[in-house]
Amino acid sequence: MADMAAPHRALITAAAAELLLSLQERHGPLMFHQSGGCCDGSSPMCYPAGDFIVGDRDVLLAVLDVGAGVPVWISGPQFDTWKHTQLVIDVVPGRGGGFSLESPEGKRFLSRGRAFTEDENRELDDAPPVTGAAYERGERPPRTGTHVVADAGSVQDVCGIPQR
Repeated sequence: MADMAAPHRALITAAAAELLLSLQERHGPLMFHQSGGCCDGSSPMCYPAGDFIVGDRDVLLAVLDVGAGVPVWISGPQFDTWKHTQLVIDVVPGRGGGFSLESPEGKRFLSRGRAFTEDENRELDDAPPVTGAAYERGERPPRTGTHVVADAGSVQDVCGIPQR
């Protein structure tokens, strides 16, 4: 795997990308911030770009190739816990978080996860993520392929939704 690009730290399902495009048409440029568990559990929160202040130590997981591009941020301390996990942003029926833009749509964004393999973790060690401070200085992650996947089931070993 040494000649390949590091795996994406964040992906988005086609259904979630479709909703994101619709929200971009209405609200303009958007961003995600992965919630840390307060108020909205661990949901990816969707905001108009700039409405959520990104801190110097926040980590950019990806710039999703949806519309004009949608950055996905996570707090630095939370990244330290999740750095071995690929985030897959999906959409499910239900009411989203109170501040997230999809809330009135009757759908909500949902984070699913997949543990990186040992080989992927080694590749990621060679590709440190961009922090908020570095982003502010103009640093951007390399563009390597699409972040859109057909559905969460197409990502091997991703966490599903528990059946009742």
